[in-house]
Amino acid sequence: MTGARADGATRGAGGRPARGRRAANVRADAQRNRAAILQATVDTLRKDPDASVAQIAAEAGVGRMTLYGHFPTRPELIEAALIDSLDRGDAVLRDVDLEGDVREAFSRLITVSWVLVDQSRALLAAAQKELPPGRIRELHEKAEATHRDLLERGQREGAFRTDLPVSWLLTTTHVVIHGAADEIAAGRLTSEDAPRFIDTTLQAAFANPAQT
Repeated sequence: MTGARADGATRGAGGRPARGRRAANVRADAQRNRAAILQATVDTLRKDPDASVAQIAAEAGVGRMTLYGHFPTRPELIEAALIDSLDRGDAVLRDVDLEGDVREAFSRLITVSWVLVDQSRALLAAAQKELPPGRIRELHEKAEATHRDLLERGQREGAFRTDLPVSWLLTTTHVVIHGAADEIAAGRLTSEDAPRFIDTTLQAAFANPAQT
């Protein structure tokens, strides 16, 4: 049984204002819907890179108006899904063991980085159609920071070449990893072989000539 208050609000049996509970429920529903939409975006694009907003809403189990309430345009939806995917990827990268031999650590980082790219390559392809290249590179800055730190360490230790700046090594890493995704899409490479191809290519390109 609820009781009335002088200010017009009601309290439930536990004494908590019913209005507050309703607001909390609305927020929780909104958060669940947003999470469902973002996951549905990844899942739907993986099946159909040209999937419509209506298809994504159906996959998420929400109406189009609910989806548009969170993301008014398709580019905003794609960007939000990419940010969410990258944030989860950053958490995975933080768990990669980067201690010990720097070349071996680099191989481990490349392998995990490829898995993350492979899981989201349909989303990335959609982002490349919807977002400016500069924005996509900006969103990858956190992940690049992990690679940058390791490459700088490799240069300090003499394992990686120092005649090229780290910024160029990062660009090369980005191009090779995403080039592998393009090769898979074209049917010339498999996801299973990609980590070895990427690592072999980059290790050869980055090796200090004095040590080869």
